[in-house]
Parts: sequence; structure tokens; C-alpha cells
Amino acid sequence: MSPEPRRGAVRPGERAVELRYMGFQQKQNRRLYRFDMNDAGTKSSIPHVVSVDMELFLKHHVGIQEGPALCAQKITADLEADRQGDHELTNEDILAYATDRAVAAERKAEARRSGPARRKPEPGQPVSPWWR
Repeated sequence: MSPEPRRGAVRPGERAVELRYMGFQQKQNRRLYRFDMNDAGTKSSIPHVVSVDMELFLKHHVGIQEGPALCAQKITADLEADRQGDHELTNEDILAYATDRAVAAERKAEARRSGPARRKPEPGQPVSPWWR
């Protein structure tokens, strides 16, 4: 399977860039996620690495498979804020993600609970074959 490219929103006057996940390295309890940022205009590639303490995934009940997407978001946010150099997925980053995910799950559960309940048909009322 080939790495998945991520394209950021392009503002007027800017060139399109593509963030491509290239894999990870495990160093003790830290995982280093590697990305290449490709500039469509110059065909150049800039490597980026995001490090994360693996304990944070366990602490906040976030799946390890969500790591690449979270790291891509971190790189994008850092570059938009003009933060260069090393990137690190922090406790605050993962906590914010876990909190947002919990709020979304609660909203979804509330929508299911407050939705219209299916009523049983009245005796003698015609019943659809799909009602069972």
C-alpha cells in the first residue's frame, strides 16, 4: 500500500503542497513519525518528523493507528503558525483530540436517544413487511 498524501487548503497566491506519511521508527517508548512535504511548484521534498511518547496514547485511550493523522495535523498547525524545527505531539495535543472525540460521541449518543421512537402499530392497522 502506498503512503497516503494529504493536501492542505491552498490560499490565493500560494502553491499546493502535499504531506506524505513515510512510516515510523520506534525508539524505546517514543515513536518518530516521518513525513515528506512535497511542493507541487518546485518538485522539492522537505522531510518532517513528529515524535510522540507512546504512553500518551494509552493514557488518553487513543488508538496508535490514529498517530499518523494526528501527526499530520500537528505538522500542518505548526507550519501555519510558522513554527519550524522539531515537531512533537504533546499531552495537550492528544488530550484535546480525545476530548473532542468524546464530545462528538456524546452528541451522537444524545441524538440517538432523543430521536423519534418507533411505535408499535395499532391492532387492525396495515403493517409493512419491513416492520419486524
